Amino acid sequence: MRCVVQASDQLGEGPVWAAAEQRLYWFDIKGRRLSWYEPATQARGAFDLPLRASAAAPRESGGLLLATERGLAFCDAQAGTMELVQPFDLGEGFRTNDGKIDPQGRFWWSTMDDNGGERPGAVYRTGPDMKTVKVMTGIHIPNTISVTGDGKLLYMADSKRQTIFAHQVEDLSKAREFAHTRGEAGSPDGSAIDAEGYLWNAQWGAWRIVRYDPFGRINRIVEVPVEQPTSCAFGGPDLSTLYITSAWDELSDEARARQPLAGGLFAFDPGVKGLALPAFQG
Repeated sequence: MRCVVQASDQLGEGPVWAAAEQRLYWFDIKGRRLSWYEPATQARGAFDLPLRASAAAPRESGGLLLATERGLAFCDAQAGTMELVQPFDLGEGFRTNDGKIDPQGRFWWSTMDDNGGERPGAVYRTGPDMKTVKVMTGIHIPNTISVTGDGKLLYMADSKRQTIFAHQVEDLSKAREFAHTRGEAGSPDGSAIDAEGYLWNAQWGAWRIVRYDPFGRINRIVEVPVEQPTSCAFGGPDLSTLYITSAWDELSDEARARQPLAGGLFAFDPGVKGLALPAFQG
């Protein structure tokens, strides 16, 4: 496990690999910042956003599709520009949280109450035609949002309930409990699926990433040097590196002093490649 960017993100989130650019992008939601890192050259950069954003998908035509607190936006990270293209009123006190494109090219993204998920949020799905539909409600802190390679299952975490669910994509109301951390210190946060169909889950408050097999059994635990890993994504030219975002939000000054890399971007080589995901066609 290595820290590749000492980003000091207050709430690092939403890592996504842009294959065409050979770049990893991620956000500091509360810092209103989009950052990038090129592993081949070690180049890195960041620019401030005009509003809070939390998740992205690379676009086939270039740039990124962003989920923001005011709706969907197109972003040209090279130029440092952003254009709101599909405004949404998420409700007073709500913001976007997690999001990811699925193997079918649809962008899934979630909203949550910024007051610790006190009120339930929702999950939306945007197709390549830019048609957006609300597909799930009643989830207080929606995270993970990862569809299996065959397109049949959606893994969805409610971090407030410390539970990951497996939903049938054809009928999202059909769901089962996949895994949980109830009774433990950590909560399931963002995830990534590997080429073998296993789910890698960052666990906020637990200092770890957990790999679950398709039956929800713990296959592997990887310790990270920060208390609050937030999400993960496979990247690199052959998707053989797992990148992990983190946060210092809510940590005391004493806790931050004990983990000076909190808010950094981490990487390690898990010995398995990631599930290749398409660019957004819209």
